[in-house]
Amino acid sequence: MHYILSFFLKKGLYIDVAVFAKKCYTSMRRNSNARKRNKMKNTVKLKGRLKSYLQSSLYLGFLLAVVDILIYMLDYRAGLVVTAFLIFYIAIVLSMMLYNKPIIMNELISFATQYGQIQRRLLRDLELPHALLDDSGKVIWTNIAFERLTHQPKGCHKSITTLFSSITKDKLPGQGGEDEVECRVEFENGNYVVKLKKISLKEMAENSDIIEAKGYEGYLIALYMFDETALQIALKEVDNQSLSVALIYLDNYEEALESVEEVRRSLLIALIDRKVNKYIAALDGICKKLEKDKYLVILRKEAASHMQESRFDLLEDVKTVNIGNDMAVTISIGMGLNGLSYAQNYEFARNAIDIALGRGGDQAVVKVPENVIYYGGKSQQMEKSTRVKARVKAHALREIISVKDEVYVMGHRLGDVDSFGASVGIYRIAEALNKKAHIVLNDVTTSMQPMVEMFRNNDEYADDMIINGQLALETVGNNAVLVVVDVNKPSITECPDLLKRCKSIVVLDHHRQGTEIIENATLSYIEAYASSACEMVSEILQYISDDLRLRSEEADVMYSGIMIDTNNFMTKTGVRTFEAAAFLRRNGADVTRVRKLFRDDAAEYKAKADAVSQAEIYRRFYAISVCTGEDVASPTVVGAQAANELLNIKGIRASFVLTRYNGTIYISARSIDEVNVQVVMERMGGGGHLNVAGAQMESGTIEEGIENIKRTLDAMIEEGELGSD
Repeated sequence: MHYILSFFLKKGLYIDVAVFAKKCYTSMRRNSNARKRNKMKNTVKLKGRLKSYLQSSLYLGFLLAVVDILIYMLDYRAGLVVTAFLIFYIAIVLSMMLYNKPIIMNELISFATQYGQIQRRLLRDLELPHALLDDSGKVIWTNIAFERLTHQPKGCHKSITTLFSSITKDKLPGQGGEDEVECRVEFENGNYVVKLKKISLKEMAENSDIIEAKGYEGYLIALYMFDETALQIALKEVDNQSLSVALIYLDNYEEALESVEEVRRSLLIALIDRKVNKYIAALDGICKKLEKDKYLVILRKEAASHMQESRFDLLEDVKTVNIGNDMAVTISIGMGLNGLSYAQNYEFARNAIDIALGRGGDQAVVKVPENVIYYGGKSQQMEKSTRVKARVKAHALREIISVKDEVYVMGHRLGDVDSFGASVGIYRIAEALNKKAHIVLNDVTTSMQPMVEMFRNNDEYADDMIINGQLALETVGNNAVLVVVDVNKPSITECPDLLKRCKSIVVLDHHRQGTEIIENATLSYIEAYASSACEMVSEILQYISDDLRLRSEEADVMYSGIMIDTNNFMTKTGVRTFEAAAFLRRNGADVTRVRKLFRDDAAEYKAKADAVSQAEIYRRFYAISVCTGEDVASPTVVGAQAANELLNIKGIRASFVLTRYNGTIYISARSIDEVNVQVVMERMGGGGHLNVAGAQMESGTIEEGIENIKRTLDAMIEEGELGSD
């Protein structure tokens, strides 16, 4: 009997027997024992190896009968004896089978019932929280561990979403075709991995001997919860102890020293060193001075998180060092986190410090594998008085163009005066080096039309001087150089596909770098302190060739670019800006001609005035308005002009003007010195300068754009990035 039961359990038949036992138990309570046995005898049939085992004695009797026949052939009397034994044997076997079958069935049913109760008790007492749900997510059974965890009584039939809000109905298995679903749940300061498995009842119903359910599609959901709280704490602790690398550079080291008496310079350096080392030591980090103005910092990720939470207050702390220096010392911080190796974190830190310096310094940049995060950047970068860098870049540009067959120049999409003026300057450099050059320009706005016509209708210039992006893609050769001016984001260039076709790329820009940059540039000259791209190209022109001379129309358009980007020399204007303007004036730029090029027509003037008059003052310091520009050919230009005009209102720190043009909403952001509008626009997917920035919305309404600006301002004010009201 023990062998029979063991065999029965190994094959998993106890489940069907248990179901049958429940049915038989109900029947026994209603009928007498005799009737129960008769019903069992008529309805229950053994099969498989158990049946063969019970009938093996009968099979041996048949074998004995065959042997008896053979004995008859040898000895008649011996055959009679065996026949008598055979009859007795078969009688005994049949009687035992008839007598033992009900006993065996009762034993099997009793064992299966007891085993089912044991199994149920084991599931109830299982330390792993476990529950059964119906196909709608309603709880139909729970074990003690689940009840203890959720503080629910036995027999709770609530929806699983009521107990765990993160497990919504659409996450249940069977809703999206999945049979198994895994999700994470935070419950009462604990972290759990919840596994949900679909248990189909179709096969069980079809194979059942008790019910008939053809086409039944019902199912249950088994829920298991694995507590990973301790594991998460351990993983977090390991992660907090991982290495992070940072680089700290002094932005204006030479300039700050020059503003101090020579005998006190060593004291200034010592005070800065003490500030930096004390700050890092307080975070249990290591700070090593690499050069006179560079530091390498090694610290735990947990300490790096503290620096991020304090928004890198070292940036402001260093500025307090003052021993009579006229210029405050500023620093840039580049940090690398979450790399796969220490070397990768160091590479992240190097990339981050390059971005911080390219954006003007006085800020921290944290680079992780999937993102770049910016902190600070509220100070205007100081203009470098030396033009050594411009001379070096000019010589490098000349070498690159000299070995190429042709030159293509392009700016940003919907080019403005600055990008077109810089393109014309590069065109003149190519012509001076006897290289064929083309300016890639697609759409020409109304404000740009007079300047473009100066070259298209001029016999002094080739017909293919200005071409569109499609023609550039068709004609570009393998030995061509592409010069990108006034932009460093590939997605908003005039022809992004041209970047992929040219192996040699030069980038000249005055906008701060963001996360998206032009990769693998042969030469990159990005100076955030420059007022305009035309200023940078004007400086380069002076070092290309001693006998290089600009034509009057070329000087006019480049002078116009400087004038527009500086708002008539009122913003971002330094000594080098006036030197560049003086160079252009010596080459024939005429202020009167330039002024005539920028006179507004009546419709544009009215649209600008309307945008200013309807501006909303948000939180006392931020002007938000809309430029309709229905009858204006270049509404984006008018919107930018309106944003500049709003800054003339007393108390306004920043202005934002939204303009819809060709299905896209353009946002022009301007400030004077109190707000870094570049950071604001970067949060909305745009970028620009500290005082001049913008963004675009490909979809949505003007009202949604205004709400987006307000939400961004609110968030930055709460985070302390814009200051409080």
